[in-house]
Amino acid sequence: MDLIIGSHVSFSKNEQLLGSVKETISYGANTFMFYTGAPQNTNRLPIDDNLTNQGLELASENNIDYSKVIVHAPYIINLASDDSEKHNFAIKFLKEEIKRCEKLKIKNLVLHPGSHVKAGVDIGIENIINGLNEVFEYDSDVVVLIETMAGKGSECGKNIDEVKRIIDGVNNKNRIGICLDTCHLNDAGYDVSNFDDILDEFDRKIGIEKIKCIHINDSKNIIGSHKDRHENIGLGTIGFDTLINIIYNKRLEDIPKILETPYVTRNDDEKERAYPPYKFEIDMIKNKKINNNLIEDIRNYYK
Repeated sequence: MDLIIGSHVSFSKNEQLLGSVKETISYGANTFMFYTGAPQNTNRLPIDDNLTNQGLELASENNIDYSKVIVHAPYIINLASDDSEKHNFAIKFLKEEIKRCEKLKIKNLVLHPGSHVKAGVDIGIENIINGLNEVFEYDSDVVVLIETMAGKGSECGKNIDEVKRIIDGVNNKNRIGICLDTCHLNDAGYDVSNFDDILDEFDRKIGIEKIKCIHINDSKNIIGSHKDRHENIGLGTIGFDTLINIIYNKRLEDIPKILETPYVTRNDDEKERAYPPYKFEIDMIKNKKINNNLIEDIRNYYK
């Protein structure tokens, strides 16, 4: 089985899915993840079917398995909220995102489970379950992937048991899955250098077949910090070798691995600009060899 590796890419106004596929190809990737609009707000442009069809054709021509492509739901969706207005908004907006996925022919939608905001984790999880059950009353083939969280603030889903409670409460089990995030697992307190132990626990409590996506990120913080600050591959506390072992784990070989690592900044004309690291990080991953000049090489490449 070939490595399924990609990164977050843009979904722009002018090219939409076609532009996302072009960016993916430029990184040497064979999968990708995108937001269908800005993750922090509700602004959404209509999906252009012509650009979607062009994107699908270009993906097929470049050996991108579109069934492995991921959409990420916006951060503003908070199903855990105990504020009825915010909770109902989250349900409505998540339904709309699912419909956008359908138009884009996407099967997997990653979702942050949400924050209880002082209501308590039990109430937060109950709200998430109720919200998902209401969302899933809309019949669709799109699977919602609950992302494992770092435990920052009042985040729900910070450990396997909390994720299990959410999945156990969902009526339609065919509509729910899991997205692991290496930085989040580390920051939540899991020792990802013993990744098979984590997979064993997932398999016992939930079932490893529910894992449909893995976000590959190094971490700026030590294990158990609950900070959620991503770092470039090999430059953080998790380390290159540990991440390579996770990426090439035989139990996860059919699962897309998605990079969400930080852009690299550089001062251009007295203005700081940021550039994507993904082409270089994907090269490292494919070669299984760390590039100790990663940041400088990225800065020089975009001159």
